Amino acid sequence: MVRWADIHPNEQASLLERLGGRYVPPLEQTPWVEAPKLTDARVAIITTAAIHRADDRPFTGHEGDYRVIPGDVDYKDLAMTHSSTNFDRSAYQQDVNVCFPLDHLRTLVDSKEIESVADWHYSFMGSTAPQRMEPAATEVSRFLFGDKVNLVLLIPV
Repeated sequence: MVRWADIHPNEQASLLERLGGRYVPPLEQTPWVEAPKLTDARVAIITTAAIHRADDRPFTGHEGDYRVIPGDVDYKDLAMTHSSTNFDRSAYQQDVNVCFPLDHLRTLVDSKEIESVADWHYSFMGSTAPQRMEPAATEVSRFLFGDKVNLVLLIPV
């Protein structure tokens, strides 16, 4: 992301003109919690790509629920049932890691860049109103805590 100070003055003026002369400074960064050192991180994936085990219930509509994906899942056992007309599945079909980078996390563990990969990962249907997902997200947060996850990789689609 570009900092305001790094934008050429002529571009700043143009942007300000388009914003009606208003410049809103960036928000201060206030993390909810302190992030662990990566070498101490136990990482889980949460994706909104509607990925699930092929033998699990497909996503339908925009219910706000989730599916659990085990950390030892084989990619050939996964399916995607995302229903948005704006969603292009071609990248997922070529490489599941685009939406669910479990292989990459395993590589990071092998190279000792992260401590471990969670036992469980979670998938939601992304084209759902956030309010409908809130009860499920609250439940998932308890599961993550129980799995001793201290870092989540959110893959929004």
